[in-house]
Amino acid sequence: MSDYLVKALAYKGFVRAYAVNATETVAEAQRRHDTWNTASAALGRTLVGGLMLGATLKGDDRLTVKIEGDGPAGAIVVDSNGKGEVKGYIKNPHISLPLNEIGKIDVRGAVGTEGMFTVIKDLGLKEPFSGQTPIVSGEIGEDFTYYLAVSEQIPSAVGVSVLVDTDDSIKTAGGFMIQIMPGASDEIIDQIEARLKETARISTLLDEGQTPEEILQNLLATDDVFFLETMPVQFKCDCSKEKFASAIITLGAEQIQELIDQDHGAEAVCAFCNNKYQYSEEDLYALKQEILGE
Repeated sequence: MSDYLVKALAYKGFVRAYAVNATETVAEAQRRHDTWNTASAALGRTLVGGLMLGATLKGDDRLTVKIEGDGPAGAIVVDSNGKGEVKGYIKNPHISLPLNEIGKIDVRGAVGTEGMFTVIKDLGLKEPFSGQTPIVSGEIGEDFTYYLAVSEQIPSAVGVSVLVDTDDSIKTAGGFMIQIMPGASDEIIDQIEARLKETARISTLLDEGQTPEEILQNLLATDDVFFLETMPVQFKCDCSKEKFASAIITLGAEQIQELIDQDHGAEAVCAFCNNKYQYSEEDLYALKQEILGE
């Protein structure tokens, strides 16, 4: 089954909901960055959350999620857009911690409990929108939930989950985001909260063969679920040799000449996808000529 996200309304429009199977998307990130199990779970959860936040945008509008905690993982950065495309990286991919006290992957131990959770939205306006909240748990799902409640004033429940296999590969990955709209009754909220408490992790439900649609039906605890859209999702990076060439030009003619003289070329590596781009002496000379207008 290819990765996809569903958007739905429930309770006569008072509840907006999203669920995603992002197993192959997270697996692609794991392979590209060679993440070890704890880092895989931390990056994977952030990718899943980023996908669902991105699904609230239109088409080419994009956002960046940055989690900068005090744990050994270092910064986690994820970019997504309204088309279901996501990319991301974790500063220290080789993190493998002992399981936590309940026998689960210790994402909090990797991320840390002090630091900032930032979302920057580029909606094609003059200035990007930026919201920032402190990290409240380091488990990532709760941090997305807190951000939405405080920064965007949307009461939400966000669940993000990654099942990592014994060989560090990704078994399943996915998540849900349930948002309560203004005017929703306490009864609706209580019903959903009760169901959330008794539902297994999303990665477990996916592993059992449940679809995002079935997961939402179960979580929302009502027959009144109206599915609006199904959207494919994927790990996709928009880097290119041309984009990195533009970055090299900003170094200036003198520094480019140094690269030619000392290194006889250059290599650029994309932080998001690990693609490598080679620039020969001739390539660098052409970029230098471009600066000098020759």
